[in-house]
Amino acid sequence: MIDCLLILRRVLLIPFVLLAVVSGSVAAATSAEYQSAPLTAHLISVQDGVPENTQTLSAGLHLQLNENWKTYWRSAGEVGIPPSVEWSGSENVADVEFMWPAPTRFTAFGIENFGYAGEVVFPLRITLKDPGAPVTLSAQVKLLVCSNVCVPEEFDLSLRLGRGNVIDSTSAGLIGTFSERVPEGAKTSGVSEANAFIDEDLTELIVSLRVDEPLQSPDVFPELGMGVALGKPDIRLGEEDRLLWARLPILSSNTDVTVAPSITVTDGENRAFTIIADRVAQGIAPPFELAATTPDMMELIWIAAIALLGGLILNVMPCVLPVLSIKVSSVLKHTDHDTTRVRFGFVAASAGIMTFMWGLALVLWALQTAGLSVGWGLQFQSPLFLAAMIAVLLVFSANLFGAFEFALPHGMQTRLAGAGGRNGYSADFFTGMFGAVMATPCSAPFLGTAVAFALAGRGVDILIVFTSLGLGLALPYLVIAAFPRLVAFMPKPGRWMLIIKSVMGVLLLATAVWLFWVLDGVAGLASVIAVAALSGLAVLILSLPNVQSQFRWSIAIASLVLAIAAGPLLQQSAPARSTPQLAMAWIAFDRSEIAKRVSAGEVVFVDVTADWCLTCKANKTLIIDREPVRSALEAPGVTAMQADWTRPDTRISRYLESFGRYGIPFNAVYGPSAPNGIVLSELLKTEDVMNALAQASGRDVSAKVAGQE
Repeated sequence: MIDCLLILRRVLLIPFVLLAVVSGSVAAATSAEYQSAPLTAHLISVQDGVPENTQTLSAGLHLQLNENWKTYWRSAGEVGIPPSVEWSGSENVADVEFMWPAPTRFTAFGIENFGYAGEVVFPLRITLKDPGAPVTLSAQVKLLVCSNVCVPEEFDLSLRLGRGNVIDSTSAGLIGTFSERVPEGAKTSGVSEANAFIDEDLTELIVSLRVDEPLQSPDVFPELGMGVALGKPDIRLGEEDRLLWARLPILSSNTDVTVAPSITVTDGENRAFTIIADRVAQGIAPPFELAATTPDMMELIWIAAIALLGGLILNVMPCVLPVLSIKVSSVLKHTDHDTTRVRFGFVAASAGIMTFMWGLALVLWALQTAGLSVGWGLQFQSPLFLAAMIAVLLVFSANLFGAFEFALPHGMQTRLAGAGGRNGYSADFFTGMFGAVMATPCSAPFLGTAVAFALAGRGVDILIVFTSLGLGLALPYLVIAAFPRLVAFMPKPGRWMLIIKSVMGVLLLATAVWLFWVLDGVAGLASVIAVAALSGLAVLILSLPNVQSQFRWSIAIASLVLAIAAGPLLQQSAPARSTPQLAMAWIAFDRSEIAKRVSAGEVVFVDVTADWCLTCKANKTLIIDREPVRSALEAPGVTAMQADWTRPDTRISRYLESFGRYGIPFNAVYGPSAPNGIVLSELLKTEDVMNALAQASGRDVSAKVAGQE
């Protein structure tokens, strides 16, 4: 039915176009112009009047957009608004068919949008109530035009046509040109098959279609409903360019995605068609094997060096305080400074670090292969992982406070006694592994670049990057292993060691308290109470005197297992944390809200954070909550937007991935002069934040803040 109407529409237009070619120029049949800074608009008509007995007329809404200004297509994406026209004030008009020429693609605020720039005519097919009688077209037009800011335009246009039969060649030519750009139906354009797939998590749209005539440089414009933001498409051709396959990431969705999406395909200026795709139950294979871009050797070496440096810097990040305590404890155990013992002990610790890194790389590769969202430090979103870490930390800290001592079974002690210098290397191994685990909540400088490269690449890229990260983190261990006599410079044993041991216990206990706070945000108060009670019970049992060792350990291990299981089993929707009255006012993350506020001329500062990200907390305490940054963020026209990634959130994951990031902290500044965002370093600096705010706004924010003070 749609194809028949399209054919009929084009047939009816042919006589007017032919007349336009043979006719000379006449006085234009147009409405009065509406003019503003972004655009000029008026109504145009093929005829300068209404011929006798004519049932339909051809007209158009003509927009001339000034440089850098754009308006939207009928599917405007996440933040746009399509043009709308109200014809209720018209006379002798039964119906108006509003036609949409094929759009072009443009990027605004990091989001792919569909619309028009320069000049566009929306063809109109006017059906008259009284054929041959004069007609008045009265249009109340509403549309959104965008440049660095978006401006809603509302205006009225009126065109009066009396009786007549002369063709306006200029208007007819314009209407004919843009009518040719209105997409055809599937049958008319020779589409034999069209399928679409949208996964359950609404992360991507895959389109596959076959056409009779080969495609040359196609583009794909899906219509998935209002409020849907799409990324740039990956378009592939096969079967002698008659098979089109396209993948488009769905960045966000505020509404239910259409079950059978409408897909418009363009191929140059004069070929466009719209089809209704059949929704399929599973993914659609591309026309050939998709291979990741293979980086050259120098790029791999450079990324490996960055990863090595990022891993080394992790040793001095604020989230590695427990790691430092474990390192010191491992040195203090070896008061005799035996060279061989020290060397192999630190080699074992390095092996623990590398084992964890390789294991993490394997897990991330498996998740990436399965199509799941992956990132650095995401294990801290798991209540199971958090409960296990809390239980281990509480037991270790109680041991450092002298509540009990770890003692291996007598038979194992006898076997290990013959191992000589190897005795105790397993403890060093797990010390290194535990230190690597506790380092992952941080995202040190250079680390984000390396991890993004790895997770966006092949399995071998993940292996190379995480090996380099592990070597960087293990470098202090390896240095001491290479030069074990450095231990000789440690202070001699004495009472101070007991003090240090207690300090280490306090640090581990403080880390456990922090993880309790993280667990509260991830799983809720019930999980916190259960994990605390059961872990405390295990410590109490281990501390009891005159209890058989085997029985005591059995009960304690059972309590620890229950504590670890309680984390995920009692998980609940945790209420939002109360905000102190003196805290800065943040609004919740909403990707579409960024574009809306920037379109209105505001500056938006985005902070992606999490309870488990200590580097994020350091940035907030040392930079964001201090002057002059705080005053700049609270100034009129500036919005502070916070994305809380404590719990898994696909909206935030997709947002980070759009910048090639897989870990936090992440901060970006948007504004009229930076609609696509200015990405800041993982470790914030006051000067960098203030410069980004000034650059994004196009004005001197720092001077304004100084004036307020």
